[in-house]
Amino acid sequence: MICGVDEAGKGSVLGPMVVAAVGCQRVEDLADLPIRDSKALRPRQREALYDLLTRQFSIAIVSIDAPGIDEARSRMSMNTCVAELHADVIRRLRPDCAYVDACDVNADRYGRTVAALLDFPCDVVAEHRADARCIIVGAASIVAKVTRDRAIEELEERYGKIGSGYPSDPATVEFLRGYIRDHGTPPPCARRTWKTVANLSQRTILDFS
Repeated sequence: MICGVDEAGKGSVLGPMVVAAVGCQRVEDLADLPIRDSKALRPRQREALYDLLTRQFSIAIVSIDAPGIDEARSRMSMNTCVAELHADVIRRLRPDCAYVDACDVNADRYGRTVAALLDFPCDVVAEHRADARCIIVGAASIVAKVTRDRAIEELEERYGKIGSGYPSDPATVEFLRGYIRDHGTPPPCARRTWKTVANLSQRTILDFS
């Protein structure tokens, strides 16, 4: 077996980060599918491909929520956290070779880091932008993206409009500002170790004190 690994939500200030692996016998098994980097697909296309991938291929998914990310960051860098989660999904499929989207400026070093976390022989190939260059990593990016999008939808059912969850999204920033103003603390779904949350907390408390 070979597998591809990618994550969604690494840089988000709200909600979970999701890591997914998709396994198959040969890359050619995916050749007939219109798989691209998940960000290049429309939501309906991602949903359709997600349903197909989860029916026909081996899948492993790990999700870590905002408090879990904050706790992990107290012990390690974000890149190390991602590497551990990449290794986690690879262990679940136990492929002979794994292609991963590199979360380090040095892709080869990142591949060695992930391989060292495994308890079985596996050739780990790390590349930058692997989700766009390698179809099996693109497949993993779709599974991770759809899983995270569904988690964000569940958060919206609880909190109302929260946007995409990323610091660059005005809707997300406005939600955080309003929640902190009304409750005096960030919501449980926010990553408190993110500068966005710390800055908004300080400014909002000063504005309304």
